[in-house]
Amino acid sequence: MTSDALAAAKALTGQPGSRAMIPTPALVLDLDAFERNVARMAEHCKVNGLGLRPHSKTHKSVTIAKAQVAAGALGVCCAKLGEAEAMAAGGIESILITSPVVTAQGIERLIALNAKLPDLMVVVDNPENARALAAAAADEKRTLKVLVDLDVGLHRTGIRPGADATDLAELLDAAEFLELRGLQAYAGHLMHIHDFAERREKSLAAMKALGEQSDALRAKGLCCDIVSGGGTGSYNIDPEAQVLTELQGGSYIFMDKQYNDVALGNGASFPFETSLFVQMSVVSNNTKNLATTDAGFKSFSTDAEPPVLFSGAPEGAGYFFFGDEQGGILLPDGAQLPLGSVLTAMTPHCDPTVNLYDAYHVVRGDVLVDIWPIEARGRSA
Repeated sequence: MTSDALAAAKALTGQPGSRAMIPTPALVLDLDAFERNVARMAEHCKVNGLGLRPHSKTHKSVTIAKAQVAAGALGVCCAKLGEAEAMAAGGIESILITSPVVTAQGIERLIALNAKLPDLMVVVDNPENARALAAAAADEKRTLKVLVDLDVGLHRTGIRPGADATDLAELLDAAEFLELRGLQAYAGHLMHIHDFAERREKSLAAMKALGEQSDALRAKGLCCDIVSGGGTGSYNIDPEAQVLTELQGGSYIFMDKQYNDVALGNGASFPFETSLFVQMSVVSNNTKNLATTDAGFKSFSTDAEPPVLFSGAPEGAGYFFFGDEQGGILLPDGAQLPLGSVLTAMTPHCDPTVNLYDAYHVVRGDVLVDIWPIEARGRSA
């Protein structure tokens, strides 16, 4: 959205019915549902004796991170160094970077960020990276907190459980200016398994491997105060294992189509509600049973199914991608959508959809109440 469009939207703030007047396409956040989601996950972690360190890669917003911390979160996770820099600039003080930082330039930025933050942690999954971090921290004579990143089956990052992981932990522990704090493990390959029994069985197996590794570190006298992991898809499974000290869920605040499908596969819906939408307008309707909107490939993530219409369209209507800038709405026989009609769609995959926008248009009911910037948008390095 252009700066002119954002300015036009800001001028609408607080006006009755202003939601329908938001310049489109726009990313819209239902504040009531969002606040309930934040509170429900905070309560879930409290009841289960877990810390909550939600993933900011989902929302990329300092305002949202602060809302999560205010509700009881320990801090946030960041997938990339650039996200961590944006969160820190906005005042978030406790950050775990969940991907290894390995390039010379990245390590230089990491050490600079460590000098500014009271509680920065980074994961390590390779002895070579451990030695590079140790040397950089020693040069600055400022301790850097680290977690061993454990591979429990995703194979994206992480070191395999067992002797290799223990050896890496010992290497980190021996470095003068590195402080070993524990372990991270994320079973991302399990989060979208629809069958609850299968998801539970495989998630608990991953937790078992993580628990055995944490026991191995403690048996060696190595610090394992933090065991961080889990996600929205396993939020109600992982506590059963009594292994994690903190949960890393992210998408629970928005509940996109992918996670709503997982919730249905659970046999009973998650307690989290859909709060994030893309709002669009009808720009053409000259063809029978067809309308064209102003939200196409550039408005949604395209790594999953097409968006699901949520409001504004007649029952039986369906969205399809109609070009970079346009989306098509197939209408049932006899149905029409007038020009300017406002529709909303549930995001297929929230994280990459958020990364397409500069701001959230925050609404309560039919009123636009605020606009929140997405400070970490595009921070992929």
